[in-house]
Amino acid sequence: MIKIGIIGGSGLDDPKLLENFKEISVETKYGKPSSALTCGKLAGVEVVVLARHGRGHTIYPTGVNFRANIAALKQQGCTHILATTACGSLREEIKPGHLIFPDQFIDWTRHRTLTFHDEKVIHTPMAEPFCNELRELLSKTAKELKLNYHGKGTIITIEGPRFSTKAESHMFRQWNANIINMSTVPEVILAREAGICYQSIAMATDYDCWKEGEESVTWGMIMQRMKQNSDNVKNLLVSAIPKIKSGKCGCKENATPIL
Repeated sequence: MIKIGIIGGSGLDDPKLLENFKEISVETKYGKPSSALTCGKLAGVEVVVLARHGRGHTIYPTGVNFRANIAALKQQGCTHILATTACGSLREEIKPGHLIFPDQFIDWTRHRTLTFHDEKVIHTPMAEPFCNELRELLSKTAKELKLNYHGKGTIITIEGPRFSTKAESHMFRQWNANIINMSTVPEVILAREAGICYQSIAMATDYDCWKEGEESVTWGMIMQRMKQNSDNVKNLLVSAIPKIKSGKCGCKENATPIL
């Protein structure tokens, strides 16, 4: 049975997305997740919504219990995760308001637990970290909805909560990163360890601070643009989720017990 976990990023954790929803509080062996889980149906499909940074954005990026979040969705039987996130653009062609479905990541975090397995060494393959089938479905659906989107790209996750310096922003561009955020790592790694198909839905809100003539990113700017464009993400979710199927993506091939 298909069951979709939706991890809500900044401004996109609205339980009103769901039909007949109820909230449940859960615990995992890794502690409590960032928020209560909102369970219900979206377009007839069972979904579970979790607010990554807590309701009202009260948890800073390094403080998110990523292991508990993924474990909680695994406990609820989620087979797929769609993770929404705000991001900065590191490319001229990725404009504020555009959606990006990344296919690669660069980890520039420093203080996060990157694995469920701290009692034994497990080397999880990570050449293709995101679910290609979900990414292709989202791209096809975004095209049908006539949304501005980019079907692949490299996302770099920084520690935060501060934003980049200009020197860092230019360095990330030299590394061929396309977008930047503070949350995809270790979320995507843990989902792969758990054998859950995972895909980020990133919304560009700014040009970080590399682009001359553009205002450098601020938190207020991010929230304003997320509010302006959140309906695009909601429409994408409603249209794409009923089309999700169990495929042969390989995301579960190297899953390890986490519960």
